[in-house]
Amino acid sequence: MTDILILYYSRYGAVASMAQMIARGVEEVPGMQARLRTVPEVSTVCEAVQDSIPQHGAPYVTLDDLRACAGLALGSPTRFGNMAAALKYFLDGTSPLWLSGALIGKPAAVFTSTSTLHGGQESTLLSMMLPLMHHGMLLMGIPYSETDLLNTTTGGTPYGASHLAGVDSKAPLSEEEKRLCRALGKRLAETAQRLAG
Repeated sequence: MTDILILYYSRYGAVASMAQMIARGVEEVPGMQARLRTVPEVSTVCEAVQDSIPQHGAPYVTLDDLRACAGLALGSPTRFGNMAAALKYFLDGTSPLWLSGALIGKPAAVFTSTSTLHGGQESTLLSMMLPLMHHGMLLMGIPYSETDLLNTTTGGTPYGASHLAGVDSKAPLSEEEKRLCRALGKRLAETAQRLAG
């Protein structure tokens, strides 16, 4: 089995739900397997140390997870039109992978969740693409052949999957959002498989 890494940070659970739907799409491709990973919260207390195993959800990511993956789906909630600090903090520590070129040529996709319809979905997705470009990854989005992009009244962008969580951050994924997440995961896995030859 070939691993597609689905790396995300989720505060209220929406991004985690998206990650699970993307994983379903990945695993629709024979021979491909999703590896779900997360990052710890960033503490405002310098002395705070996070347990090495989270209390719930996916395990914490390591540089080896990135090194070994055939493709990457990167997800974050929107924070003022940008990715969450916890995910950015982890990405800032990936210099050893950049120096060795470990991610060059691997396909990557991004996904996000926002509380409001115009809450910065696209800018957040673009902010997550920047470090991936520096790593030499091959970025992919969702083509308009996925007709849900034309019809959704919730989330969904050509830059990557998105979700409209509502002002209380409790809205479940819509059927269109679920299909777009699965489509993104499947497209990522198929691309990784073709690139591997």
